[in-house]
Amino acid sequence: MAHPEPEAKPRFRTFWGRAQSFQYAGQGIAYMLRTQHNAWIHAAMTLAVIGSGFAFGVSAPEWCWLILAMASVWTAESFNTAIEIIVDMASPEWRPAAGRAKDVAAGAVLLCAAGASVVGLLIFLPRAAALVRGLL
Repeated sequence: MAHPEPEAKPRFRTFWGRAQSFQYAGQGIAYMLRTQHNAWIHAAMTLAVIGSGFAFGVSAPEWCWLILAMASVWTAESFNTAIEIIVDMASPEWRPAAGRAKDVAAGAVLLCAAGASVVGLLIFLPRAAALVRGLL
């Protein structure tokens, strides 16, 4: 009896397979940035927060909170985009349940953005107020 052929090494376990998975992830992020208008708002806010962080000299722990807040918004937006694509594929015609699924996913992004805004206000509002007081 012949021995069965050894299983091929899964491609994702090779260096180049792993590198390709990063390429696919980058393509997904690029797609989101090209097609989702809210992602443009998130990008603008991300740049504003980073610029403000450097301008105000936020501390390392504050940077951690800001990065976590920004990452949560980007993650929620990514999942929202994926859910919208899947719902559109599964239900090309309009259905109330499909609309609700999209609304819930969009609501998750809104919740993350609201939480991130609170983090930003807690960090930047005292600094902005001190700056204004210094100018008066």
